[in-house]
Amino acid sequence: MTNKEIVLKFYEEVFNAHDLSKLDDYMREDYIQHNPNAASGREGFRQFANGFFQMKPHMEIKHILEDGDLVCVFFKCTMEGNGTINKVFDLYRLQDGKLAEHWDCVEHDVGGIVPMHDNGLF
Repeated sequence: MTNKEIVLKFYEEVFNAHDLSKLDDYMREDYIQHNPNAASGREGFRQFANGFFQMKPHMEIKHILEDGDLVCVFFKCTMEGNGTINKVFDLYRLQDGKLAEHWDCVEHDVGGIVPMHDNGLF
């Protein structure tokens, strides 16, 4: 399985299914987190996700790119609990077939934005 395929399965089986039971299959125990709102480590992600899943997020992947051990995912994240839409880039470094490190950039609450062009938000 390629790194890109691993990340795609992680999004479907963990994020979109809101199921942390498979987290050990996808993430290293010593996972390094660069988002200041989440702690490092698999348990840090688990704590973050428990709160995040309360908003019923759904990720609609628009683009995914792989370059060696790095995978970049660009997606629309709809919080089905309140209708908020976020535009997100996640970058992962994989090691031995598991997520080892994470960076992200989020544009919050883009659902009500009217673009100044016809290119769309995604």
